[in-house]
Amino acid sequence: MEQFDQYSHWIQENLLIPINAQQNLFSTLLVILVIILLRYLIIFLVHRQIKDVRKRYRWRKNIAYFLTFLSVFLIGRIWFQGFQSAVTFLGIFAAGVAIALQDLLVNFAGWFFIMWRRPFDVGDRIEIGGHAGDVIDKRLFMFTLMEIGKWVDADQSTGRVIHLPNGMVFKNPLANYSQGFSYIWNEIPVLVTFESNWEKAKQILLKIANEHAEHLSAEAEKRLMKAAKKFMIFYTKLTPIVWTSVKDCGVLLTIRYLSDPRKRRVTEQAIWEAILRKFAEYDDIDFAYPTTRFYNNISEGKPGAGGKQ
Repeated sequence: MEQFDQYSHWIQENLLIPINAQQNLFSTLLVILVIILLRYLIIFLVHRQIKDVRKRYRWRKNIAYFLTFLSVFLIGRIWFQGFQSAVTFLGIFAAGVAIALQDLLVNFAGWFFIMWRRPFDVGDRIEIGGHAGDVIDKRLFMFTLMEIGKWVDADQSTGRVIHLPNGMVFKNPLANYSQGFSYIWNEIPVLVTFESNWEKAKQILLKIANEHAEHLSAEAEKRLMKAAKKFMIFYTKLTPIVWTSVKDCGVLLTIRYLSDPRKRRVTEQAIWEAILRKFAEYDDIDFAYPTTRFYNNISEGKPGAGGKQ
Protein backbone atom coordinates (compact mmCIF):
# COMPACT_ATOMS: atom_id res chain seq x y z
CA MET A 1 0.00 0.00 0.00
CA GLU A 2 2.86 2.35 0.85
CA GLN A 3 4.48 1.59 -2.50
CA PHE A 4 1.21 2.42 -4.27
CA ASP A 5 1.04 5.74 -2.40
CA GLN A 6 4.61 6.48 -3.45
CA TYR A 7 3.70 5.89 -7.09
CA SER A 8 0.67 8.13 -6.73
CA HIS A 9 2.71 10.96 -5.24
CA TRP A 10 5.36 10.55 -7.94
CA ILE A 11 2.71 10.82 -10.67
CA GLN A 12 1.21 13.85 -8.94
CA GLU A 13 4.55 15.61 -8.71
CA ASN A 14 5.92 14.73 -12.15
CA LEU A 15 2.83 14.37 -14.35
CA LEU A 16 0.71 16.91 -12.42
CA ILE A 17 -2.21 14.50 -12.13
CA PRO A 18 -3.98 14.83 -8.75
CA ILE A 19 -4.48 11.73 -6.64
CA ASN A 20 -8.28 11.98 -6.97
CA ALA A 21 -7.97 12.09 -10.74
CA GLN A 22 -5.65 9.07 -10.65
CA GLN A 23 -8.25 7.13 -8.67
CA ASN A 24 -10.92 8.16 -11.13
CA LEU A 25 -8.76 7.06 -14.07
CA PHE A 26 -8.07 3.71 -12.43
CA SER A 27 -11.78 3.20 -11.71
CA THR A 28 -12.66 4.19 -15.29
CA LEU A 29 -10.20 1.70 -16.77
CA LEU A 30 -11.53 -0.98 -14.43
CA VAL A 31 -15.12 -0.29 -15.53
CA ILE A 32 -14.13 -0.43 -19.21
CA LEU A 33 -12.25 -3.69 -18.70
CA VAL A 34 -15.16 -5.29 -16.84
CA ILE A 35 -17.65 -4.12 -19.51
CA ILE A 36 -15.47 -5.55 -22.32
CA LEU A 37 -15.07 -8.90 -20.54
CA LEU A 38 -18.80 -8.99 -19.77
CA ARG A 39 -19.62 -8.29 -23.42
CA TYR A 40 -17.40 -11.10 -24.70
CA LEU A 41 -18.81 -13.49 -22.10
CA ILE A 42 -22.44 -12.73 -22.98
CA ILE A 43 -21.79 -12.92 -26.74
CA PHE A 44 -19.98 -16.25 -26.25
CA LEU A 45 -23.00 -17.64 -24.40
CA VAL A 46 -25.40 -16.27 -27.01
CA HIS A 47 -23.46 -17.88 -29.88
CA ARG A 48 -23.50 -21.20 -28.05
CA GLN A 49 -27.24 -21.12 -27.40
CA ILE A 50 -28.59 -19.41 -30.53
CA LYS A 51 -27.92 -20.66 -34.06
CA ASP A 52 -30.19 -18.32 -36.03
CA VAL A 53 -28.11 -15.53 -37.65
CA ARG A 54 -30.83 -12.88 -37.32
CA LYS A 55 -31.39 -13.57 -33.62
CA ARG A 56 -27.65 -13.51 -32.99
CA TYR A 57 -27.41 -10.12 -34.70
CA ARG A 58 -30.26 -8.67 -32.60
CA TRP A 59 -28.73 -10.02 -29.39
CA ARG A 60 -25.31 -8.52 -30.25
CA LYS A 61 -26.88 -5.14 -30.98
CA ASN A 62 -29.03 -5.07 -27.85
CA ILE A 63 -26.07 -6.14 -25.69
CA ALA A 64 -23.88 -3.41 -27.22
CA TYR A 65 -26.55 -0.73 -26.61
CA PHE A 66 -27.15 -1.80 -23.01
CA LEU A 67 -23.47 -2.05 -22.06
CA THR A 68 -22.68 1.28 -23.75
CA PHE A 69 -25.31 3.11 -21.72
CA LEU A 70 -24.25 1.26 -18.57
CA SER A 71 -20.59 2.20 -19.05
CA VAL A 72 -21.47 5.89 -19.71
CA PHE A 73 -23.61 5.94 -16.58
CA LEU A 74 -20.97 4.29 -14.36
CA ILE A 75 -18.09 6.42 -15.69
CA GLY A 76 -20.23 9.52 -15.26
CA ARG A 77 -20.87 8.60 -11.63
CA ILE A 78 -17.11 8.24 -11.12
CA TRP A 79 -16.17 11.64 -12.54
CA PHE A 80 -19.23 13.55 -11.35
CA GLN A 81 -19.58 12.35 -7.79
CA GLY A 82 -21.29 15.57 -6.82
CA PHE A 83 -24.24 14.53 -8.95
CA GLN A 84 -25.38 11.40 -7.20
CA SER A 85 -28.76 11.47 -8.85
CA ALA A 86 -28.80 9.59 -12.14
CA VAL A 87 -31.50 11.93 -13.42
CA THR A 88 -29.33 14.98 -12.75
CA PHE A 89 -26.32 13.46 -14.50
CA LEU A 90 -28.29 12.33 -17.55
CA GLY A 91 -29.95 15.74 -17.75
CA ILE A 92 -26.60 17.56 -17.78
CA PHE A 93 -25.18 15.05 -20.26
CA ALA A 94 -28.18 15.47 -22.60
CA ALA A 95 -27.99 19.27 -22.40
CA GLY A 96 -24.32 19.24 -23.37
CA VAL A 97 -24.97 16.93 -26.29
CA ALA A 98 -27.90 19.04 -27.47
CA ILE A 99 -25.76 22.17 -27.63
CA ALA A 100 -22.52 20.77 -29.02
CA LEU A 101 -23.68 17.83 -31.14
CA GLN A 102 -27.01 18.73 -32.70
CA ASP A 103 -26.63 16.45 -35.73
CA LEU A 104 -25.63 13.50 -33.57
CA LEU A 105 -28.63 14.18 -31.33
CA VAL A 106 -30.96 14.08 -34.36
CA ASN A 107 -29.37 10.80 -35.47
CA PHE A 108 -29.74 9.40 -31.95
CA ALA A 109 -33.41 10.42 -31.94
CA GLY A 110 -33.71 8.73 -35.34
CA TRP A 111 -32.20 5.55 -33.88
CA PHE A 112 -34.72 5.66 -31.02
CA PHE A 113 -37.56 6.12 -33.52
CA ILE A 114 -36.28 3.22 -35.66
CA MET A 115 -36.02 0.92 -32.64
CA TRP A 116 -39.41 1.96 -31.24
CA ARG A 117 -41.64 2.27 -34.32
CA ARG A 118 -39.65 -0.20 -36.49
CA PRO A 119 -40.30 1.38 -39.93
CA PHE A 120 -37.73 -1.15 -41.15
CA ASP A 121 -35.63 -3.98 -39.76
CA VAL A 122 -32.42 -5.72 -40.76
CA GLY A 123 -33.12 -7.72 -43.92
CA ASP A 124 -35.86 -5.39 -45.20
CA ARG A 125 -35.59 -3.80 -48.63
CA ILE A 126 -36.22 -0.05 -48.40
CA GLU A 127 -35.87 3.18 -50.35
CA ILE A 128 -35.12 6.52 -48.66
CA GLY A 129 -33.66 9.80 -49.88
CA GLY A 130 -33.04 8.46 -53.39
CA HIS A 131 -31.17 5.42 -52.06
CA ALA A 132 -32.58 1.89 -52.25
CA GLY A 133 -31.20 -1.35 -50.86
CA ASP A 134 -31.36 -4.12 -48.30
CA VAL A 135 -30.79 -3.10 -44.67
CA ILE A 136 -27.73 -4.98 -43.43
CA ASP A 137 -26.97 -3.08 -40.22
CA LYS A 138 -28.50 -0.65 -37.71
CA ARG A 139 -26.35 1.41 -35.35
CA LEU A 140 -26.70 4.23 -32.87
CA PHE A 141 -26.12 7.02 -35.40
CA MET A 142 -26.53 5.35 -38.81
CA PHE A 143 -27.92 2.41 -40.71
CA THR A 144 -26.35 0.58 -43.64
CA LEU A 145 -27.78 -0.56 -46.98
CA MET A 146 -26.56 -2.96 -49.62
CA GLU A 147 -27.44 -0.80 -52.62
CA ILE A 148 -29.76 -1.90 -55.44
CA GLY A 149 -30.74 -0.21 -58.69
CA LYS A 150 -28.84 2.83 -60.00
CA TRP A 151 -27.02 1.57 -63.14
CA VAL A 152 -28.29 -2.01 -62.52
CA ASP A 153 -31.78 -2.91 -63.77
CA ALA A 154 -34.65 -4.57 -61.94
CA ASP A 155 -33.59 -3.90 -58.34
CA GLN A 156 -30.44 -6.00 -58.52
CA SER A 157 -27.52 -5.34 -56.16
CA THR A 158 -24.75 -2.95 -57.25
CA GLY A 159 -22.34 -4.31 -54.64
CA ARG A 160 -21.93 -0.93 -52.95
CA VAL A 161 -22.50 -0.48 -49.21
CA ILE A 162 -24.17 2.83 -48.26
CA HIS A 163 -24.06 4.29 -44.72
CA LEU A 164 -26.96 6.67 -44.02
CA PRO A 165 -27.58 8.82 -40.90
CA ASN A 166 -30.57 7.81 -38.80
CA GLY A 167 -31.89 11.37 -38.94
CA MET A 168 -32.98 10.76 -42.54
CA VAL A 169 -36.13 9.01 -41.28
CA PHE A 170 -37.41 12.44 -40.13
CA LYS A 171 -36.62 14.28 -43.36
CA ASN A 172 -37.33 11.82 -46.20
CA PRO A 173 -40.21 9.57 -47.23
CA LEU A 174 -39.37 5.92 -46.57
CA ALA A 175 -40.64 3.06 -48.74
CA ASN A 176 -40.44 -0.47 -47.36
CA TYR A 177 -40.64 -3.30 -49.91
CA SER A 178 -40.80 -6.00 -47.21
CA GLN A 179 -43.47 -4.79 -44.79
CA GLY A 180 -47.19 -4.95 -45.48
CA PHE A 181 -47.90 -8.31 -47.05
CA SER A 182 -44.32 -8.84 -48.31
CA TYR A 183 -45.14 -8.73 -52.02
CA ILE A 184 -45.07 -6.00 -54.65
CA TRP A 185 -47.06 -5.58 -57.84
CA ASN A 186 -45.06 -5.83 -61.04
CA GLU A 187 -46.23 -5.04 -64.56
CA ILE A 188 -44.97 -6.26 -67.93
CA PRO A 189 -46.21 -4.30 -70.98
CA VAL A 190 -46.56 -6.34 -74.19
CA LEU A 191 -47.33 -4.39 -77.39
CA VAL A 192 -48.91 -6.23 -80.35
CA THR A 193 -49.84 -4.86 -83.76
CA PHE A 194 -53.38 -3.71 -84.60
CA GLU A 195 -53.57 -6.53 -87.15
CA SER A 196 -52.82 -9.18 -84.51
CA ASN A 197 -55.49 -11.27 -82.84
CA TRP A 198 -55.20 -9.32 -79.59
CA GLU A 199 -57.91 -11.32 -77.82
CA LYS A 200 -56.00 -14.55 -78.36
CA ALA A 201 -52.80 -12.80 -77.27
CA LYS A 202 -54.51 -11.61 -74.10
CA GLN A 203 -55.64 -15.13 -73.21
CA ILE A 204 -52.11 -16.45 -73.80
CA LEU A 205 -50.60 -13.76 -71.54
CA LEU A 206 -53.11 -14.43 -68.78
CA LYS A 207 -52.37 -18.16 -68.89
CA ILE A 208 -48.61 -17.51 -68.72
CA ALA A 209 -49.04 -15.09 -65.81
CA ASN A 210 -51.12 -17.64 -63.89
CA GLU A 211 -48.49 -20.33 -64.45
CA HIS A 212 -45.74 -18.18 -62.95
CA ALA A 213 -47.52 -16.09 -60.31
CA GLU A 214 -50.92 -17.51 -59.32
CA HIS A 215 -49.36 -19.69 -56.60
CA LEU A 216 -48.34 -16.49 -54.80
CA SER A 217 -51.94 -15.30 -54.46
CA ALA A 218 -52.91 -17.75 -51.70
CA GLU A 219 -49.81 -16.95 -49.62
CA ALA A 220 -50.26 -13.23 -50.24
CA GLU A 221 -53.87 -13.43 -49.06
CA LYS A 222 -52.75 -14.93 -45.74
CA ARG A 223 -50.11 -12.25 -45.25
CA LEU A 224 -52.58 -9.56 -46.30
CA MET A 225 -55.02 -10.59 -43.56
CA LYS A 226 -52.17 -10.44 -41.05
CA ALA A 227 -50.97 -7.05 -42.28
CA ALA A 228 -54.51 -5.65 -42.21
CA LYS A 229 -54.41 -5.88 -38.41
CA LYS A 230 -51.69 -3.23 -38.38
CA PHE A 231 -52.16 -1.27 -41.62
CA MET A 232 -55.22 -0.25 -43.61
CA ILE A 233 -54.29 -2.49 -46.53
CA PHE A 234 -56.93 -4.13 -48.68
CA TYR A 235 -57.14 -5.54 -52.20
CA THR A 236 -60.13 -7.12 -53.90
CA LYS A 237 -58.04 -9.09 -56.41
CA LEU A 238 -54.64 -10.71 -55.86
CA THR A 239 -54.57 -13.03 -58.88
CA PRO A 240 -52.75 -12.01 -62.09
CA ILE A 241 -54.63 -9.86 -64.58
CA VAL A 242 -54.01 -8.49 -68.09
CA TRP A 243 -55.12 -4.93 -68.87
CA THR A 244 -55.89 -3.70 -72.41
CA SER A 245 -55.15 -0.25 -73.82
CA VAL A 246 -54.38 1.29 -77.21
CA LYS A 247 -51.13 3.06 -78.11
CA ASP A 248 -49.85 4.72 -81.28
CA CYS A 249 -48.07 1.58 -82.46
CA GLY A 250 -50.62 -1.07 -81.50
CA VAL A 251 -52.63 -2.71 -78.72
CA LEU A 252 -50.91 -2.67 -75.33
CA LEU A 253 -51.54 -5.71 -73.12
CA THR A 254 -50.15 -5.16 -69.62
CA ILE A 255 -49.60 -8.14 -67.33
CA ARG A 256 -50.00 -7.27 -63.64
CA TYR A 257 -48.96 -9.86 -61.06
CA LEU A 258 -47.59 -10.26 -57.56
CA SER A 259 -43.88 -10.81 -57.11
CA ASP A 260 -41.39 -11.31 -54.31
CA PRO A 261 -39.36 -8.05 -54.20
CA ARG A 262 -36.08 -9.95 -54.55
CA LYS A 263 -37.31 -12.18 -57.38
CA ARG A 264 -38.83 -9.56 -59.66
CA ARG A 265 -36.16 -9.89 -62.34
CA VAL A 266 -36.25 -13.71 -62.21
CA THR A 267 -40.02 -13.90 -62.64
CA GLU A 268 -40.02 -11.24 -65.34
CA GLN A 269 -37.40 -13.15 -67.32
CA ALA A 270 -39.37 -16.41 -67.02
CA ILE A 271 -42.58 -14.72 -68.18
CA TRP A 272 -40.89 -13.00 -71.13
CA GLU A 273 -39.24 -16.22 -72.31
CA ALA A 274 -42.63 -18.00 -72.16
CA ILE A 275 -44.22 -15.15 -74.15
CA LEU A 276 -41.54 -15.26 -76.86
CA ARG A 277 -41.88 -19.03 -77.27
CA LYS A 278 -45.69 -18.95 -77.35
CA PHE A 279 -46.08 -16.02 -79.77
CA ALA A 280 -43.66 -17.74 -82.16
CA GLU A 281 -46.22 -20.54 -82.57
CA TYR A 282 -48.94 -18.26 -84.03
CA ASP A 283 -49.00 -16.42 -87.36
CA ASP A 284 -51.80 -14.08 -86.30
CA ILE A 285 -49.93 -12.51 -83.35
CA ASP A 286 -46.96 -10.20 -83.82
CA PHE A 287 -45.09 -7.71 -81.66
CA ALA A 288 -45.46 -4.03 -82.47
CA TYR A 289 -42.75 -1.39 -82.43
CA PRO A 290 -42.49 2.23 -83.59
CA THR A 291 -42.80 2.28 -87.42
CA THR A 292 -43.91 4.60 -90.21
CA ARG A 293 -46.51 3.31 -92.62
CA PHE A 294 -48.78 4.76 -95.33
CA TYR A 295 -52.47 4.15 -94.74
CA ASN A 296 -54.92 4.42 -97.68
CA ASN A 297 -58.34 4.85 -96.14
CA ILE A 298 -60.14 4.31 -99.45
CA SER A 299 -58.68 0.87 -100.01
CA GLU A 300 -58.07 -0.17 -96.41
CA GLY A 301 -60.70 1.67 -94.38
CA LYS A 302 -64.13 0.43 -93.34
CA PRO A 303 -67.01 1.18 -95.72
CA GLY A 304 -68.83 3.25 -93.12
CA ALA A 305 -65.72 5.34 -92.47
CA GLY A 306 -65.08 6.33 -96.12
CA GLY A 307 -63.43 3.12 -97.33
CA LYS A 308 -64.13 1.06 -100.43
CA GLN A 309 -67.74 -0.18 -100.64
